[in-house]
Amino acid sequence: MPACKPLETCLGHTWRDRNLLAQALTHRSHGANNNERLEYLGDGVLNCVVGLMLYQRFPDLPEGRLSRLRANLVNQDSLHEIARDLDLGHFLRLGEGELKSGGASRPSILADALESLFGAAFLDGGFDIASTMIERLFNERINAINPTVQGKDAKTRLQEWLQSRHHGLPCYTLVDTSGQAHAQTFHVECNIAALKIVTLGQGCNRKTAEQVAAKAALAQVEGQGARGKGQGTREKQLGATEAP
Repeated sequence: MPACKPLETCLGHTWRDRNLLAQALTHRSHGANNNERLEYLGDGVLNCVVGLMLYQRFPDLPEGRLSRLRANLVNQDSLHEIARDLDLGHFLRLGEGELKSGGASRPSILADALESLFGAAFLDGGFDIASTMIERLFNERINAINPTVQGKDAKTRLQEWLQSRHHGLPCYTLVDTSGQAHAQTFHVECNIAALKIVTLGQGCNRKTAEQVAAKAALAQVEGQGARGKGQGTREKQLGATEAP
């Protein structure tokens, strides 16, 4: 395992128990003493801390809106982005097969490892240490939230817009996948037949691609401003994630 000082500096914590840190960075393909149990613990800590941050930051939002915001912040895509910014893959211990297949850059492995680090920080220094670490990584994302726009994801907002105007629901179709198995890109089409709108979204998994396509479609329907004015169009929406 590479020297972890740069990672600890980014996280704002130096582990007293180096074995805990090593375990958090060990994928199950490497050995039995892996990070799966720490991931379970870190997931709980992460949800608690992010939930508290949202509760304090948005005192007027109801429970449902807070839950949706938290779900967008702690999903795999968001965790993968943070882990990638930390260059977390460089520090992971992977089995030979996983290493050769690109596991160090796989979104699910990076997201799980980040949660494992939260769990390891909790065991090493207590809740305050883990909380400070999570706040350090999520503050910018939470400060960027516009609750009047981003309380719901793009698919939900598009569905509600269409239903309020008595249109049928959009149809999402997986039209293509590209890239190697460990780093695939999914291409999804969003078709709103009643308005003759077709958009294309892409992302690191199907769920993300659907959200990107829905966001593009939502921009079109909101831009029309009236029912029945849609023109047949195909818009290729680049980018892999939607900000929470």
